[in-house]
Amino acid sequence: MKIELKNVLNIFDQDHINEYSSEIEIAYKELLSKTGKGNDFLGWIDLPDQISTELIEDIQLIAKKINLNSEIFVVIGIGGSYLGARAIIDALSHHFVQLQDEKKSPLILYAGQNISEDYLCDLIEILNKKDYSLAVISKSGTTTEPAIAFRLLKEHLEKKYGREEAVKRIFAITDSNRGALKELANIEGYKTYDIPDDVGGRYSVLTPVGLLPIAVAGYDIRAFINGAKSMKKELLTKSTSFDSNPATQYAIIRNLLYQNGFTNEIMVNYEPRLFYFTEWWKQLYGESEGKENKGIFPAGVGFTTDLHSMGQYIQEGIRNLFETVISIENSNKELKIPKNDEDLDKLNYISGKRISSVNHMAEIGTTLAHVDGGVPNIQIRVPEISEFVLGQLVFFFEFACALSGYLLKVNPFDQPGVEAYKSNMFALLGKKGFEKETETIRKRI
Repeated sequence: MKIELKNVLNIFDQDHINEYSSEIEIAYKELLSKTGKGNDFLGWIDLPDQISTELIEDIQLIAKKINLNSEIFVVIGIGGSYLGARAIIDALSHHFVQLQDEKKSPLILYAGQNISEDYLCDLIEILNKKDYSLAVISKSGTTTEPAIAFRLLKEHLEKKYGREEAVKRIFAITDSNRGALKELANIEGYKTYDIPDDVGGRYSVLTPVGLLPIAVAGYDIRAFINGAKSMKKELLTKSTSFDSNPATQYAIIRNLLYQNGFTNEIMVNYEPRLFYFTEWWKQLYGESEGKENKGIFPAGVGFTTDLHSMGQYIQEGIRNLFETVISIENSNKELKIPKNDEDLDKLNYISGKRISSVNHMAEIGTTLAHVDGGVPNIQIRVPEISEFVLGQLVFFFEFACALSGYLLKVNPFDQPGVEAYKSNMFALLGKKGFEKETETIRKRI
């Protein structure tokens, strides 16, 4: 992986970078010694090296069993409980996986990430016709969105297969000792996997939260873990200096840009399969840094599609944004543009070229145009989309996010603001214990 900076270093001088150098060393020490803010949620740092062979083999075995009896595997979760898995699965999947005649692995569908009645009805319509299993992912088991979905699908499974068979098709990924889901799993006899106490949801893709769905989808979780392991080794054995460490570069550049008025970061990709990787990144950075009335606002676009919509704003709108581009050097497949005798579309000048070559030229041209338009540009170059590379990217962004949060002087591992909407919702729904809030809210609406 390589980071390239365009129209960035001319905004501030070396002295500004040097000012952050001492702070980045402190941030590194606090992370590795687990003495900084949110230090009770730093278990994700150790995951690449501590995932046991036994756990990997168990997950792979269960994935094979699910493969034998299920056409669909439903992942029930919200936020980090589903976004990490979906980011990796979508990035590795055939673009039209739902239409493939022969599927080697179950189709992965998702529930509990919204409260749409139509969505859940449509899902149940499909599940009426297909054999399926599910994973329910929640530390507490009481988070509203996944709890509703699980209640519905648990009942559906039991009616479809009978209670004894349904138990074999339900997998609970939850707290190791406590919580409503853990209690239910013990009562019912579900196969369970633990979410480590010291790993928060948005940092959990390298736990069974992500590993089980990825394995069920048919992808190599060993290669994914090895990618994360290799990136950890690179970031932790290299110097913390700006010139040699990519996580240091990314964290410092983001904060320097922020201090200079660039308050919005846009993640850019040129591959549609990376849409949910961008969504995972948005949650990671938005939930980690958006506190105390500060933080960079994370957004995402898919080029070249969004060049015909958001491209105008990026090129000539308010100059408070910068781009982080995930640049993929090699396509996994090959397709060339044919020559046409009539040439009515005037494309013969690129006949014989690979589509990936044209896409790459569009990327270079767009970068130059946006740099000329005053948009600082960070490019993160990787060789391909694969399990190993995605594992590298996951650990890179997680570690850089922790560093960046410490530079911003916030706790990057909590999310107190997420509870505000829940309290209002509980009060409006009449949940016991929220009577005072109910009266106050109803006066406001």
